[in-house]
Amino acid sequence: MNVTIDLTVNGERHRLEVTPWTTLLELLRETLHLTGTKEGCGLGECGTCVVLVDGSSVNSCLMLALDANGRQITTIEGLASNEELHPLQASFIEKGAVQCGFCTPAMILSAKALLDRNPGASEEEIRRALSGVLCRCGSYTKIIEAVRTVSKEVEDS
Repeated sequence: MNVTIDLTVNGERHRLEVTPWTTLLELLRETLHLTGTKEGCGLGECGTCVVLVDGSSVNSCLMLALDANGRQITTIEGLASNEELHPLQASFIEKGAVQCGFCTPAMILSAKALLDRNPGASEEEIRRALSGVLCRCGSYTKIIEAVRTVSKEVEDS
């Protein structure tokens, strides 16, 4: 038995039929072909599937697509605007915080959720906000530096 849901992903409205057990992660990757959202553990422990739901970071492997009905979803594909990288994306590249890239979308989206509510976040606040996303490469120092740079830019402006 399928259920119809209506949601907005990266500014584009979608009306879709889903099974009641379809996760938001499956919907994004398999139905909408937005593969920037990664599947790691499928249990909500690694954090690589983080997306923004109404501006808050959410593990999409733990959220049913049904629960996204009527919500605003942002994936890494929706972060850049007019072919210009978001400042976090640019900072990750500039600071060498992108290693294998598997955790990068989730790290950037988690950082965006933090900086949207706390633009001048401290290093400790950044560490806490990113603590739910595991980096296979151990690039935490560069990741923190990339986010801190954007936090400082926002703080200084």
